[in-house]
Amino acid sequence: MGSDRLTNRVLRAGLAFSFLFPAINAFFDPYSWIGYFPAFMRGFVPDLVLLHSFGVIEIVIALWILSGWKIFWPSLAALLVLLTIVFFDFGDFQVIFRDVSIASIALALVIRNRS
Repeated sequence: MGSDRLTNRVLRAGLAFSFLFPAINAFFDPYSWIGYFPAFMRGFVPDLVLLHSFGVIEIVIALWILSGWKIFWPSLAALLVLLTIVFFDFGDFQVIFRDVSIASIALALVIRNRS
């Protein structure tokens, strides 16, 4: 396997992990995660419905990234999700600062796989 292909797989695996872990962990410890949703998003549906619905979206993005199929689109979606999280949770930047680094992985995949 060439280094380019291996690098692409490593980037995809790292990005996918950052979306799979919170979605799966939220099933076991939901109250550690629900607080990251901005107040304006809460109250329309029960908090656990909101959390797990977002978790399904995260899992879909992660699996699509892992599949390698038309990687531009799920990478762009991941980038937008991460930037949105940073924007709306900026008050918790000491916790979410890593999302900026993870967003750079998504951006690298977007750039690398644009058509």
